Amino acid sequence: MLHSTTPEIQGKSIARYHGVVTGEAILGANIFKDFFAGIRDIVGGRSAAYEQELQKARRIAFEEMTEQAQDLGANAVVGIDIDYETVGSQGGMLMVSVSGTAVTLD
Repeated sequence: MLHSTTPEIQGKSIARYHGVVTGEAILGANIFKDFFAGIRDIVGGRSAAYEQELQKARRIAFEEMTEQAQDLGANAVVGIDIDYETVGSQGGMLMVSVSGTAVTLD
């Protein structure tokens, strides 16, 4: 499955549009407590543990989106948008969401 943030793929033509596909992953508040407990991971203002969790959430969101696209018969997703949002009244959760258009390329 080919993924692109652009609306088309250079050198390929879009034969069919299947519609919008999405994927989401939410990190719970307990993850943030774990990060702060492991403060020794922070080097130069960056937390390796926190970045790994965000990468995991992004990977899960992409997998969900890809599964939806495959179910529609697509072989690519174009125009992908990746968003990071805090969720909940205290901002205790972080959501990673991805969306794009499932297409079949020639």
